[in-house]
Amino acid sequence: MENKALGRINELAKLARERELTAEEQAERQALRKVYLAEFRKMMADTLDNTYIQYPDQSKVKLQRKKK
Repeated sequence: MENKALGRINELAKLARERELTAEEQAERQALRKVYLAEFRKMMADTLDNTYIQYPDQSKVKLQRKKK
């Protein structure tokens, strides 16, 4: 997410603490949050996909995904 969009999320959060947001501002905040969360989840999944557990005997095992 680019810094401009993240800055806008923070700006809307600050406005929400000062006054009630308009319907347009609330919709914009929801859309920005949705994009932010999707990108965060993707980055976290990529990080976990490249994570290994190292045991005291120096063996490494790739972290496995939980089965649903």
